[in-house]
Amino acid sequence: MKRKSRLTTYFICLLLCISFALSSCNLNKSAGIVDAEINKRGELILIYGDGTEQNLGVVVGTDGQDGQDGEDGTDGKDGKDGEDGQNGSLTIEGAQNGVSAASAKGLRSAVRIICNFEATVQNGYRPGRPTVEEYSSEGSGVIYEIDKTTGSAFIITNYHVVYDVDSDTKNGISDDINVYLYGSEVDGKEIKATYVGGSLYYDIAVLLVENSDILKQSDARAVNIADSDGVFAGDSAIAIGNAQGLGISCTSGIVSVDSEYITMTAADERTEVSFRVMRVDTAINSGNSGGGLYNGNGDLIGIVNAKIIYEGVESIGYAIPSNVAVSIAKNIIDYCYKTDVERVQRALLGITVSASDSKAIYDAKTGRISIKETVSVYEISSSSLAEGVLKEGDVLVSAAINGKSTQITRQHHIIDMMLDVRAGDTVTLNILRDGKDLSVDITVTKDCLTAY
Repeated sequence: MKRKSRLTTYFICLLLCISFALSSCNLNKSAGIVDAEINKRGELILIYGDGTEQNLGVVVGTDGQDGQDGEDGTDGKDGKDGEDGQNGSLTIEGAQNGVSAASAKGLRSAVRIICNFEATVQNGYRPGRPTVEEYSSEGSGVIYEIDKTTGSAFIITNYHVVYDVDSDTKNGISDDINVYLYGSEVDGKEIKATYVGGSLYYDIAVLLVENSDILKQSDARAVNIADSDGVFAGDSAIAIGNAQGLGISCTSGIVSVDSEYITMTAADERTEVSFRVMRVDTAINSGNSGGGLYNGNGDLIGIVNAKIIYEGVESIGYAIPSNVAVSIAKNIIDYCYKTDVERVQRALLGITVSASDSKAIYDAKTGRISIKETVSVYEISSSSLAEGVLKEGDVLVSAAINGKSTQITRQHHIIDMMLDVRAGDTVTLNILRDGKDLSVDITVTKDCLTAY
């Protein structure tokens, strides 16, 4: 069987010109470190062989107010400081265990995916006598729902993992998909999966496993899903996937940007698509596509789908936020499972929104910084659901569907929310118009559903 050289991660080439300045904190001492100590203020002091000292700042709790870090909150002699993992002494081992526990939790929901394809190829030296080539591609996935009693599961992955533009299948999707659980990536442990539906434009697909004895007897579990709108720059980001097709592995880093848009050529090699993603510095490689991105608690915050490969660029990977990926997966299951539909059905209100007055807000209680925007109606399509209900310039304050309300503080909130809307649902919008608070209802009809 020929193995097709196909990377299951998109490549975005960007030329970056970066200027930088050296920090006044010089860590390249000519003399080695001979001693280290923590002073009464909780600061870590490095002592070098040449007698110089370097203060690396506070690394331990000093206030003792939480009642767990010792009477003086600094020396740890009572053996209690740091137990709560908050403001006690810096413990590398504890941090390692945290990443390990989070990774273990994620590994239980991770799968390796191998897709086999066939493609008819015309031979130039034998005109009219084509040959059929067999090849495969590898990627990753996440168990979204699982029923151990029946050995069934829904799995989220990337559309480009299971699709190939050269495939002989009618829809380009592999008709021979195998998944493997972590720890069982050997011959005889493959689990057959079938395609439920997906979206070229969102790069998400859902697979189905049924009546698998391997799944019944495994320690696999459905992934815990975090609210990706609660993810901020600097948060932990652990990627678990089938990197380079070598089997399921883990890498860790942080979230670099919590939300941004990237544009690239889709899996069909001709359609230009734009994805909302979060950027991470976690090591991402070919084969990680479709795998999970997890926070420090081992909860899903995204589905890995892309990276930048370019000379001079390092550690820029991307993941589709969990709120988007899960909303798309739910949409696929609702509209495609046990039907002839294969694509996402998205409700459109007929409005274009814009963001203004964007600013960063620091929360002293949480120690985090978030971005807030003013989101308003920029344009309304004629003959749309919004025509006659909304006006250009209306500021969108919040939106509710079936009793679930969302504050609209980022442009993507209202855009993502429409993935959860089904025909017959009523969308309630709280708006600000000419300085007045108003509430309007829009009922979604089948006519406004568009396939993506």
